[in-house]
Amino acid sequence: MKLFEYQAKELFAEMGIPVPAGQIVTDADAVSAAVAVSGLPCVLKSQVLRGGRGKAGLIQFAETVADAKAKAQALFDGPHGVRKILIEQALDIGQELYLAITVDPLSGKALVMGSAEGGIDIEELAVHAPEKIVRQSVDITQGILPFQLRAVLFGLGLKGDAFKQGMKILKALFGLFCAKDAELVEINPLIVTTDGQLVAADGKFSIDDNAAFRQEGLARTREQFDSALEFEAAEAGFPYLKFDGEIGLMCAGAGLTNTVYDLIIDYGGTVANYLEFGGPNYRRAIEAMEFTLRGKPKVILIVTFGTIARADVMVEGIAAAIEKLKPDIPIVTAIRGTNEVQAAEMLKKLGLEPLRNTEEAVQKAIALCRGGNQ
Repeated sequence: MKLFEYQAKELFAEMGIPVPAGQIVTDADAVSAAVAVSGLPCVLKSQVLRGGRGKAGLIQFAETVADAKAKAQALFDGPHGVRKILIEQALDIGQELYLAITVDPLSGKALVMGSAEGGIDIEELAVHAPEKIVRQSVDITQGILPFQLRAVLFGLGLKGDAFKQGMKILKALFGLFCAKDAELVEINPLIVTTDGQLVAADGKFSIDDNAAFRQEGLARTREQFDSALEFEAAEAGFPYLKFDGEIGLMCAGAGLTNTVYDLIIDYGGTVANYLEFGGPNYRRAIEAMEFTLRGKPKVILIVTFGTIARADVMVEGIAAAIEKLKPDIPIVTAIRGTNEVQAAEMLKKLGLEPLRNTEEAVQKAIALCRGGNQ
């Protein structure tokens, strides 16, 4: 579950991490009061869950109240679905740093990263100059140790009072990472102001969905999703993405889904939606198909490959879903895994062809979208 920047900064402030003075507005009429909090000049930051906001024009600077109002109205009226804007104090920037903590999937430890070159091009830096990013692997059960704090901050080139501030900020950030079951917490940029103060000018925060239930006050809301349908699916426990194409995907696993998505595009098809049909959801075919049908696809494509998730159980659920929902669009299946022989026989009884080749299934789904039979 991703948090908005303003939510991340609220958590930062609770832990004593300095953030700019600011206030959230939901319409241009509230700008004057917000500017009274932030002061002038100010920065208007669209609260959307996407990267590259600066390059997309979703962050604007204003010198006057009138300018701030006009730019806020333009952001609200723009094509990006902006519903909230964080109006903040514009900082006197001396240097931009990068600081982040995430989970290393290989070791299961926390990975603390920092760079003396923060800002909007940090992704490019990671690709072209990875040696400029300092890393520390931290055992979460032990917590971050003093020598690890120092190693990161020395890597940022901090000295004197700024180094001491950095020690407090990183220690607080790691505590927040653990306490909130975070998958990612990031400050980019961490500003060193011209008078030597460290301030978190931006914040990213992502919480493990499996632990969200124990994070009081951080429940997912409609505003975190592009559509009401995605929000409803998430509330029901289904990862779901809505697109504008023709094929509704019910797939098991992100890796397989990415492959199927790429195949559809490569063969000239389009995707209407994706729903995660694996993991804990493979016994919930009726709900899964209902959400998929609400995406208005022309064809449903079900592709799975599982060892723990039983293919025959999936097909039992699909049979129940067809009986209850009576879909009036074609269904294409490539269901592989445990008990797939039994599953194939069950699919035949449903009048569905049990395909074994994923590419063949993709091609058939595209052909059906175009009015063909194969």
